[in-house]
Amino acid sequence: MSQDLPRISDRYSAEDIESFYQTGYWTTQTLIDMVDDWASKRPSDIFVTDASTALAFAELRDRAYRTAAGLARSGIKAGDRVVVQLPNWTDFVAAVVAVARCRAIVVPIMPIYRHDEVGYILRHSGARAVITCKEFGGFDFAAMYREVCADCPDVGAVYLARVAEPDGGAQPMSSLLVDGEIDDILGELGEGPGADDGHLIIYTSGTTARPKGCFHTWNTLAFSVRMIARSLAYGASDVAFGPSPITHGTGYMTGVLMPLVYGSQSHFMESWDPTEAPARIAKYGCTTTMTATPFLQMMLDAYDPEIHDVSSMRLWVAAGAPIPASVFERSRSVLPNLEVLSLYGRSENFLTTMCDTGSDPELSTTSDGCAPAGVEIAAVDVNGNPVRPGEEGDLCYKGPGHMIEYFRQPDLTAELFTEDGFSRSGDLGTINGAGYLRVTGRLKDIIIRGGMNISAVEVENLLLTHPAVQNVAVVAMPDERLGEKACAYIVPAVGMQPRLEDLVSYLRDEHDFAIQKLPERIELVDALPMTATGKVQKHLLRADVAEKLSGEPTLS
Repeated sequence: MSQDLPRISDRYSAEDIESFYQTGYWTTQTLIDMVDDWASKRPSDIFVTDASTALAFAELRDRAYRTAAGLARSGIKAGDRVVVQLPNWTDFVAAVVAVARCRAIVVPIMPIYRHDEVGYILRHSGARAVITCKEFGGFDFAAMYREVCADCPDVGAVYLARVAEPDGGAQPMSSLLVDGEIDDILGELGEGPGADDGHLIIYTSGTTARPKGCFHTWNTLAFSVRMIARSLAYGASDVAFGPSPITHGTGYMTGVLMPLVYGSQSHFMESWDPTEAPARIAKYGCTTTMTATPFLQMMLDAYDPEIHDVSSMRLWVAAGAPIPASVFERSRSVLPNLEVLSLYGRSENFLTTMCDTGSDPELSTTSDGCAPAGVEIAAVDVNGNPVRPGEEGDLCYKGPGHMIEYFRQPDLTAELFTEDGFSRSGDLGTINGAGYLRVTGRLKDIIIRGGMNISAVEVENLLLTHPAVQNVAVVAMPDERLGEKACAYIVPAVGMQPRLEDLVSYLRDEHDFAIQKLPERIELVDALPMTATGKVQKHLLRADVAEKLSGEPTLS
């Protein structure tokens, strides 16, 4: 690529690369090759739908390539980063293919993110353009980008999907469409991307206050896509159900890429609504999905066998957190023909382990599966040494699906790896003698709310700017529906008595903080429990709020 970007050789040795190609874990086939292939073989077959639009394979190719030509004419070139912040609309797929055809790099941002997170990602990624929408869910994205881009000089243009007129400097996405013969447009675009070129930078929050950009090539993504599909026995006759945000790893991998690789169909649900999900599944004949575990819980709550028919669904993969045994048993009782499988992965490598279709159902309640072919997993101690089978350790990954780096963060990238080349996850877990992994906890200081990672440090840093807060520690508290929510333990400033509603308003209104990241409970304390070295003992706080929620005696 023409810019000084991470290269595949920065992460993998020449021997690794040769081996991955020889074994078929990596191939020379790209996203663009697949779009061309399906558009040629099955031009009129519908590839993707949402509630109001549909794209056939040939339509996708035509629209995406004409949009790519418009992006190229606007100055987007190989290696440039283009932010795409859209709901679960078919327009997202056209945008992704267009960016890839320019040999540029997709930077997806979930629609729930607001000024603070969006501004940081724009600046950190060095994004040159943005594709978003005018409005969704009552929020004005065009207005947000007018404000945010004032501090992002690299952003040359903002394009809005599903509008016909400019809006305050932002242009309709349709204005990028270039007229003319498609062969002429292809000649203008020139060579497409290579399989080892940068394809995606997906930002993820963890223990650091700011998200990290995981830089993936097409091959590092496609390996995990193929391994997930193999475990699901996924094929062209399947219809993926996409309620998870397609701007997030889970939705992107299984709602966009997997159907495109296998030439199947995908249906996007614009916003998750468990009462509407059964009707969507029935209408579009959906067969598989992958979501955070709470999605399954909520659909089971909404399911009414007298009015709903979800008989087309054969597989539901629950990721983001282990499946509680109660949820698994309930799914087997309510939907006995639905197979529920567990999966463990992260943005650095989208698939670490998973259970296969047809395997012993109990494995999905007692484990998060085993590693796919080509992947090594390990649990290590604080020194990076492997622990004994069944002993808890930091879960690690080595294989063809790992990102190249945290974009523009070499120190954090280097900290990931053990001397043996395993990538530490920061998640605690065990691996038994048969190779089955189970996540048991986290070294990372995050809250997993409905499958979304929330950085406790990020919330704490903003709360500390409130005049009524002297000190704060944000921890996870258990929640039956979402798995976890954020609870803030606050040492008030002298003479102050902060209230939850005031702090929430401050974060939301003054900092444009995502609603899902807001604390949903506060506890006022005289002091935070500390170790002798001055570290907050968050395990005591987590235990305290769990006891309070269960009605047991609290931390004194």
